[in-house]
Amino acid sequence: MIKLKRFAAIAALCALAACDRAKEAPPADAGPAAAEQTQVQDGIAVKPLSRWRHLEPEKAVDQQASQQYAGLIEQARQAGALIPDEHPQVGRLRGIAKRIIPYTERWNPQAAEWKWQVNLLNSEQVNAFCMPGGRIAFFTGILTQLKLTDDEAAAVMGHEIAHALREHGRERAAKATATGVASRIIGFGLSAWLGVDPRLTDTVASSAGQLVVLKFSRDEEREADLIGLDLAARAGFDPRAGIALWRKMGALNKRAPVQILSTHPGGEERIVEMERHMDVLLPLYARAKGVSVDQLPPYRTAALPN
Repeated sequence: MIKLKRFAAIAALCALAACDRAKEAPPADAGPAAAEQTQVQDGIAVKPLSRWRHLEPEKAVDQQASQQYAGLIEQARQAGALIPDEHPQVGRLRGIAKRIIPYTERWNPQAAEWKWQVNLLNSEQVNAFCMPGGRIAFFTGILTQLKLTDDEAAAVMGHEIAHALREHGRERAAKATATGVASRIIGFGLSAWLGVDPRLTDTVASSAGQLVVLKFSRDEEREADLIGLDLAARAGFDPRAGIALWRKMGALNKRAPVQILSTHPGGEERIVEMERHMDVLLPLYARAKGVSVDQLPPYRTAALPN
């Protein structure tokens, strides 16, 4: 009986680790070629979309996003916070999107069918997002407080579009559900093995599960950074703007949360990762500009307002 309990506990402890490994594992029937990362001739390497997203129905996710976005825009309109279409900043953002969108199919073929929308909301929040289906919104705060150049606005937009293209929201919902189930299994296994109150082991397992979810989210942010700059560079926006953007973010946010408990990598970490990939990003930008990398001028940003 004791052996049986130990076996059940060990099997349970493996469940959460298996969730993490499954993120990169290819389908069982996909063959050996699928186990390797798909390489492209230039730019950031394209990886297959996560299999996790299949646990959340695509139509349901899109319908929910459509309803939420429409509701948000309508609320903003009624509150007088929706910046009108003819405003120069709206035109600016839609112009940036128009240049980026043609390159999105490379990352998700379904993007060709998306009904893209770009709106600007009057709010001091330093934020922007892109919901499933290409529903983009910027807040005026991110434009004014960070004094974004077009290249930096493109870096922000590319990042948010990348989340939608890689279906991170759908993936995260599936992982959260799976992590909750795995945490409960682990709690049961520990309780059976150690002979302690199940409520205690449930608490420990649940905390571990939350850290796994946070790790997934940080991974998504790193991926969105690089894909977003890849999109922007192909569209003719300087990818070095991503570095300038996060330096501005660091200046704006003097105090940051402890990284292990944050869903976002630290700004310095993001900058290092971007710099590490400039050797593949700058050639995309140079090609879009019709020059060589050596001919590119230094990147110049706009100083933050006092």
